[in-house]
Amino acid sequence: MKPYKHPEQTENVWLALEIGNSRLHWGLFLGETLSSAWDTDYIPESVIQQLAECQTLNDLLEKIFPPDQRTDEQQRHADNSFPASPPPLVLASVVPSQTAIWQIYPNVRVISLDQIPLKGVYPTLGIDRALALWGAGKTWGFPMLVIDAGTALTFTAADDNQCLIGGAILPGLGLQFTTLSQQTGQLPLVEMQNFLSLPPRFALNTTGAIQSGVIYTFIAGIKDFVEAWWQLFPNGKIAIKGGDRTLLLNYLQALYPEIAACLIVEPNLIFWGMCLD
Repeated sequence: MKPYKHPEQTENVWLALEIGNSRLHWGLFLGETLSSAWDTDYIPESVIQQLAECQTLNDLLEKIFPPDQRTDEQQRHADNSFPASPPPLVLASVVPSQTAIWQIYPNVRVISLDQIPLKGVYPTLGIDRALALWGAGKTWGFPMLVIDAGTALTFTAADDNQCLIGGAILPGLGLQFTTLSQQTGQLPLVEMQNFLSLPPRFALNTTGAIQSGVIYTFIAGIKDFVEAWWQLFPNGKIAIKGGDRTLLLNYLQALYPEIAACLIVEPNLIFWGMCLD
């Protein structure tokens, strides 16, 4: 799929959409340049149908979110007019039911695992993990390890021949706190937003004990995987993405600054991976 170029425009405009487990992640591209990125909740099928009928980028963005929530860069491009068909949409999804309803959008391209140039992938590898790894590797070079600190914490790695060597999946920070509360009779739900700094390691109350147990073992797990990665590839690169990336980076800077200093922090790795042409 070629990005759409209005006859009076010098910039190719297209939209990237990653459908995650809980949210939609959007990217507005001008050719190969990511102009802006943002997240939204899932959009009802009726609204997707309205997106398909939009005649300008401004109309389309208004359906996705109101003008007062846009960045200046999004607004600048929204003010440009485009012909009757909306911009091309390149889509990657980990939610099959969501993938199906987005088929009503015109000029949509759904990326599948076999379109990603990584070697040695297995059939059930998540498209989000594969795209993030490919995006990181082609931007900064292989060998590459990608840490995705989202709903799940994932590790995904490829060697210097762009061949998948594997990875791991475990519950993310928020999921660990939620699970403790939901699956026990006495433990409270601990909210993450209230502790940006490290808690005391040895706590004298239940909430503090949960914070300590989850956070310190979580960070220790990341350290262990990073050290194992460097044993395999001493010059291997590491990129981190996901909603908890900043929080984890703060923790790593406090506990293991030598690891924090080596991390490439980039929330839009999947979008770079979606630039496949």
